[in-house]
Amino acid sequence: MYTIKDLYDLDHTLAKDYLSQFTYPWEALKGIKDMILELGKTLDPNEYDEVSENVWVHKTAKVFPSAYLGAPCIIGPETEVRHCAFIRSSALVGANCVVGNSCELKNVILFDHVQTPHYNYVGDSILGYYSHMGAGSITSNVKSDKALVVVHSADENIETGMKKFGAMIGDYVEVGCNSVLNPGTVIGRNSRVYPTSCVRGVVPERSIFKNSGEIVMQK
Repeated sequence: MYTIKDLYDLDHTLAKDYLSQFTYPWEALKGIKDMILELGKTLDPNEYDEVSENVWVHKTAKVFPSAYLGAPCIIGPETEVRHCAFIRSSALVGANCVVGNSCELKNVILFDHVQTPHYNYVGDSILGYYSHMGAGSITSNVKSDKALVVVHSADENIETGMKKFGAMIGDYVEVGCNSVLNPGTVIGRNSRVYPTSCVRGVVPERSIFKNSGEIVMQK
């Protein structure tokens, strides 16, 4: 339910070979920075410009003048990084993505066609193919008591040993506006989260997470 194979089609990210090494997606978080640094060196200079040290932007991507691109990061083809976006560091952003106004990314992998279009914070997280964050929705990546993050499912609790861990969002997931994904949240493929939800634990694939925390299977 929450392995990399369960959540993601790896054919839609430059991180395919990297992610293939792991069973659970959160195991990949600690090495994202080094992975981007190594991957950047292999990019075709006819396709990518190194606009500053360890910041690679595809020639077809559109980066607005007020956006900030912190190293290391890779911005894929046909992607838009809009006004006042803040890519703090360690972000691999795929093809045909949107990083919108006043959004912040830190230590993330965004698969192709991911949209974080308005006022989103995404940190220490992996967002799958065609996933979408509604306006104002965020990943909370540190527990209020600063304890290590545990992934809670209906069947088991998995100790991650990690202090910083946002959300693992599967392919084709829709997150409603102003929702908060608490540390250690895992959302299965093709699931939806109602607006203004407070989500924690594991949401199975093809489910709907409702405001009260009720989860129902989609028809």
